[in-house]
Amino acid sequence: MEEYVVILQKKVAGVSERGLERFVLRARRAAGLRGRVNVLVTGSAAVRLLNREFRSQNKTTDVLSFPAGLPSAGSRKAALAGEIAISADIAVQNAVRLGHSAAEEIKILALHGMLHLAGFDHERDNGEMARKEEKLRRALKLPVALIERAGRAQEPRVQPRKRRMA
Repeated sequence: MEEYVVILQKKVAGVSERGLERFVLRARRAAGLRGRVNVLVTGSAAVRLLNREFRSQNKTTDVLSFPAGLPSAGSRKAALAGEIAISADIAVQNAVRLGHSAAEEIKILALHGMLHLAGFDHERDNGEMARKEEKLRRALKLPVALIERAGRAQEPRVQPRKRRMA
């Protein structure tokens, strides 16, 4: 019974289909997600197309999650939990900017997508997804998580006081 399908439509240094499959399986279990998870690593143009078609947002993004519907009664196959699309282009840019590998960034984005498939929504859950993502990130030995760094970017920076000249 297959529990994942990983397609590397766009290659990323340090990422192999088999390695990402192993991570997807571990992350899926850690997130308590049941059912199969399919992951597509592709370019920003393809992610933009998916975002426009399914979310009516004509812009690229780093990761998209598509939860599956309820399994049909009597289905013998493992139910599909959902699908995740990751922009390899944005993952590489984020990795360079944040000082970790592109492979780690792909895993961070896959984990984030899985939490969405599990029903978490960081836009509406009062930090529940952020706490879960941080806990799983540590368990899976990944660098700073997506929600954590987004929150840091939104925090206002305190400007140092200017000293008055006498």
